[in-house]
Amino acid sequence: MTGRLYLVPAPLDFGCASETPITDVIPSGTMQIAARLEHWVCENAKTARAYLKRINAQHPLSIPLQALQIQELPREVHKKGDHGGTFDAKHLLTAATQGHDVGLLSEAGMPAVADPGASVVRAAHDLGIEVIPLVGPVSLLLALAASGLGGQNFAFVGYLPQDAIERTQRIRELESLALKTGQTQLFIETPYRNAALLQALVQTLQSNTRLSVSSGLTLSSANTRSELAKQWRQKPGGPDNQTPAVFCIGR
Repeated sequence: MTGRLYLVPAPLDFGCASETPITDVIPSGTMQIAARLEHWVCENAKTARAYLKRINAQHPLSIPLQALQIQELPREVHKKGDHGGTFDAKHLLTAATQGHDVGLLSEAGMPAVADPGASVVRAAHDLGIEVIPLVGPVSLLLALAASGLGGQNFAFVGYLPQDAIERTQRIRELESLALKTGQTQLFIETPYRNAALLQALVQTLQSNTRLSVSSGLTLSSANTRSELAKQWRQKPGGPDNQTPAVFCIGR
């Protein structure tokens, strides 16, 4: 019999100045399952061990932290994403084919949602391995719910271009789609580029387009500001360049 692949959510405080109490954001049932897993696939082994150490403080791990078998996704998959469907991750699931349960871990939030890992999930399905998503925080849905924008029809479009001209063009394309169809557009940015993206949005969006920015979700400093672009222009402000943020535009 094969093992199972568990998708284990992580807190959204990765890279932040402070940590959220893990019991506030990760259910006990999720931590109990994670604590018994001995085989892992992750983005970064160091941060995976740091998260599992936090779990261990609540639910003792089945074996010592140093004895866990942790495999990292290749750097190109980690950095560029694996949504193209070209990376074959079957070799990362050898333990599952031998009967061991395996955990898939992202650095923040739900694995394979706005994070690497889809190739591992796809490989599991191809190998006949059961995939079990566990309960935990998903920043995109939290931001959408807090935005006041339409939640019946929405799209996550990942990162916008870094080049200023290309970014402006992309913003206009997404705004046009949102205004014509009512489809809310969600995107993210590396925290140190938050201010640059926000400035581009405020300068480019039409006056009556709604822009919502959620930062530090699940942290004590969490904040969502959802206003028309003209209101953003009248009252500047927004997330700092250290805290993860989710941007939403629509009508």
